Amino acid sequence: MTFERVDRRLTAVLAADVAGYSRLMGADEEGTLARLKALRRGIVDPTIAAHRGRIVKTTGGGMLVEFASAVDAARSAVEIQRNMAAKNADLSKGARIEFRIGIHVGDIILDENDIFGDGVNIAARLEGIAEPGGVCISDDAHRQIRGKVDIVFDDMGSQVLKNIAEPMRAWRCQIDENARSAEPTKSLFEIAQPLATTGKPSIAVLAFACLSDEREFKFLTGAMSEDLITMLARIPGYYRNSPAIRLCLPGPLGG
Repeated sequence: MTFERVDRRLTAVLAADVAGYSRLMGADEEGTLARLKALRRGIVDPTIAAHRGRIVKTTGGGMLVEFASAVDAARSAVEIQRNMAAKNADLSKGARIEFRIGIHVGDIILDENDIFGDGVNIAARLEGIAEPGGVCISDDAHRQIRGKVDIVFDDMGSQVLKNIAEPMRAWRCQIDENARSAEPTKSLFEIAQPLATTGKPSIAVLAFACLSDEREFKFLTGAMSEDLITMLARIPGYYRNSPAIRLCLPGPLGG
């Protein structure tokens, strides 16, 4: 039996996506696309090129980028987020285009101009737990860049990532240039003193009721539920699409 040779290599993968992209598109498709294209031309693409990154593909509000160095990937991500923060400074929160970015160093499979494998999947999952305007990196990436970059990191602890077999330790980059080294951050779950309960904890996220007929507000209420679930998924022991976090939809208040 003969096997087709698979082309593999170890690389740093950066996954980025626009936070609330569906909401922004629902409110103003043409305006959102025009602004996103301008931001890519003016900030994102030049920064990636300056740090020797290769944009593998773009999908709607997201992109997948390959770097030969984890240091270059981290510097590129932080520079993008700092420039985006300056660009958004005078805009209302609902009008901002903000990226979530995840970075992982791992083995990937190359197929023509595309890349696949756990290295890609993990970067995408880390992007999903990053805050809007933030950068989340894996422990593997952190080991590669520790002591080599002027970036402060907060330890997020072990994170359960969707469709990834084992929990992974993750780190949050502090985007503020004046940030100082901090102790490992604790989640709300770790800080809070929960009441005594029996069985496993669970959280039901109720759908927000929209009392307006305006289309943009209906998209906003849906996005609020999604953002709340994403925030809860950062708490140890909870993750998206798990029995511990449920989105209740029936009725105007999810009852």
